[in-house]
Amino acid sequence: MTSEHFDAVIVGAGFAGIGAAIQLKRMGYENFVILDREDDLGGTWHVNHYPGLAVDVPTTTYSYFFEPNPNWSRLFSTGAEIKQYAGDVADKYDVRRHMRFGTVVESARWDEEAALWRVALAGGETVSARFLFTATGFLSQPHMPDIPGITSFDGRVIHTTAWDDGYDPTGQRVGIIGTGATAVQLIPELAKKAADLTVYQRTPIWVVPKVDFRFSERAKRVFARFPLTQRAIRAVTDTIYELMVSVGVVHYKNTRGRFNIAAGDLAKMHRFATIRDKELRAKLTPDYDFGCKRPTFSNSYYRTFTKPHVHLQDSGIARIESDGIVAVDGTKTVIDTLVLATGFDLWEANFPAIEVIGRGGRNLGKWWRDTRFQAYQGVTMPQFPNYMSLASPYAFLGLNFFNTMEYQMRHMDRVFGELQRRGATTFEVTEEANTRYLDRMTELLGDSLFTTGDCASARSYYFNPSGEPTLLRPTSTRKAIQEASDFPLSDYRMS
Repeated sequence: MTSEHFDAVIVGAGFAGIGAAIQLKRMGYENFVILDREDDLGGTWHVNHYPGLAVDVPTTTYSYFFEPNPNWSRLFSTGAEIKQYAGDVADKYDVRRHMRFGTVVESARWDEEAALWRVALAGGETVSARFLFTATGFLSQPHMPDIPGITSFDGRVIHTTAWDDGYDPTGQRVGIIGTGATAVQLIPELAKKAADLTVYQRTPIWVVPKVDFRFSERAKRVFARFPLTQRAIRAVTDTIYELMVSVGVVHYKNTRGRFNIAAGDLAKMHRFATIRDKELRAKLTPDYDFGCKRPTFSNSYYRTFTKPHVHLQDSGIARIESDGIVAVDGTKTVIDTLVLATGFDLWEANFPAIEVIGRGGRNLGKWWRDTRFQAYQGVTMPQFPNYMSLASPYAFLGLNFFNTMEYQMRHMDRVFGELQRRGATTFEVTEEANTRYLDRMTELLGDSLFTTGDCASARSYYFNPSGEPTLLRPTSTRKAIQEASDFPLSDYRMS
């Protein structure tokens, strides 16, 4: 039974959902709803609140371009501050009142006859909308490792996406599985209190020194009074990160990986200066090119492994027993708490995060897996009218999600502006435009690090199950924003 009808339904109240809501308001839409399964806004910045959580992109860059924040405490701000920023933006642009929390969206189906999306919610209710946006993010579905005996462990098990704020590791024997970007932040914090900490590493991560500093109260006042000063700093951090992605990833073949070699050397010097044990250094050294897997920044990660109560286990996990972990090399470590820093399931559970059925019964997840992961401009797919997926293949612009959101908001503006100009009610990207875009993305990725570099052992979420690096949009931010502003309107059928 359909209980309510809206102009638009947005699934997800993270930064993508907030951005889409702001753009809808700019275009004159007020009858829309934002549905989220959590109990508050912020997306991954609400779900994640483990010790040490911080952004790994300078916060001068990690924010909406149209909404700079003069109140950041430091260059790499904490997770709590990022969450606060999400709330402040939602309040300023009056989108919080459109949000409904604790609402699980199960599926969405295009009703051809009514030209509407029927959105099914847990509990049996259905809402309908003219337009559908999935803003479920790339990091929304936690990955649970498939390890023999993991359900038999009698101690406490904590996944980093469901951190227990009341948990105190003081005096405990802790085992942590994972050495990705989350673990790099969490491990030093656990080591401060735990009596014994064993880190189970499958794939080493590239770690370079972190140049971080606090913003003084005087600097914050200057940012607030003269926003151009903060924009100037953003121009610098944006340019640095854009160069890193462009030179080190997108144009890897043309630069012969010189940037990646230099960055790898910096990480190597960082390890050498911190760790004197040659064998330990070797275990922490990746055997894939810098950038194949998201690198990270830390001044304390390597140093943590030099402490006598911190141990690195890299032989693999054979099984988990009721009181501890048995490694492949036969050694058993008795632990009190098992921490899972095993990241997110991007491809199997996230593309798409809900079942989406388009025109003619086309199932989005099945279509992606039967053909190839694809999305025109990283936003729309043929046979899915009035639908924009804001966490799609070829959507991500490298290191900064906000740059992705900026061009998607411009894409929305161009499509909906044309709809309103024509007095039309539906839009759908053509098969021809989608194929043309897919071919172009495939060609551009041919020069990238992911295609021409040595990424075989990286186990990176940039690659889909078929081995294609279809997460990344291999263009500059400037190019993506330009294309979002002037793509041929004939690429869409409007009626």
